[in-house]
Amino acid sequence: MAAFSIHRATLSLLLFIFLPNPTFSLPSQTLIGNPNFDPQVVLFGDAKPANGDSHVVLTNPDDSSSGLIVLKDPFKFMEGNLTKGVSFSTEFLFSISAGNGDGLAFVVVPYDFPSRFVGRGSFGLLGENRFLGIEFDTKIDGNVGDLNANHIGVDVDTLESLWIRNVSSLNLVLNNGETLKCWIDYDSSSKRLEVRLSRSGDKRPYKPILAYHIDLLEMWGGEDVLVGIVSTNGDSLQSTSVYSWRFRLRKVSSWMHSLPADPHDYVNTDGEDPGVHKRSFSALTILAGVIFATGCGALVAFVVLFMWAIFVGRHTVFPVEYQKGSTDFRYEKIKVTIEDTEGDKN
Repeated sequence: MAAFSIHRATLSLLLFIFLPNPTFSLPSQTLIGNPNFDPQVVLFGDAKPANGDSHVVLTNPDDSSSGLIVLKDPFKFMEGNLTKGVSFSTEFLFSISAGNGDGLAFVVVPYDFPSRFVGRGSFGLLGENRFLGIEFDTKIDGNVGDLNANHIGVDVDTLESLWIRNVSSLNLVLNNGETLKCWIDYDSSSKRLEVRLSRSGDKRPYKPILAYHIDLLEMWGGEDVLVGIVSTNGDSLQSTSVYSWRFRLRKVSSWMHSLPADPHDYVNTDGEDPGVHKRSFSALTILAGVIFATGCGALVAFVVLFMWAIFVGRHTVFPVEYQKGSTDFRYEKIKVTIEDTEGDKN
């Protein structure tokens, strides 16, 4: 099995390098007309289309099976005058069968990584010293400090995860055969990597299960890199499948700061129209808005009344009201005596 995998990987690499837009004669090398995958995907190792090219099986239920799917077009995190670098968003559907295998990982690797991929070690990264991996691990490896056999970890240049989150906190199990959906977003402005996970068919979670600060522009600079999804099952019979995968770059201007977005809310580097993404608001956000609006209204009303009292109220003359009603008068007879002083003198 190992010799066959090496031979197939070598053939894929030759086609990958020398053909600008390769069309493989072997059905295990590419997907034809599947809208759920980017058209530039290339398969290596045991990875092969299944069920009429409807999905990709990365690993077979055999010992030491390994498979890799990559986008053949490289890109740089440093591009032009974008001092903040390039951001990306990706989403994929996958399932992992029961077993004590390595699971699955989304990787950012050097451009020549496929030439060395023979599936050695966990996720085929044995001997590699430059990579970014988001692992969906289903095996406890005490040598690298695994939390449990159901976790997501961030691996940078080593398989010992720098940041780990327990998938059981979402009431999910990675390797029970259930189809799960993952969103991975990197924002170059905030240097923030976010991972979200849910069951297939559920809405994109508002809160990521994992968030990690990393500067991929500093890590890769102007080097050509590839992105891929890789799986190895070690000595188990675990099988891993990928049912869809979309990847998009987002170029953020140096003056703009934005939060990570999904692949439908980006500046498309291929010239296509950007998709429409409706943001959902939580009940807490709505309540905060109502409270803010009420406070603003009360403040405006207070200012209006205060100004009215100063400029209008002091010039207002209020008429005095007199009580209406009958009044009793008393008449008295007054006796007046006039003395003739002139007559007395004569």
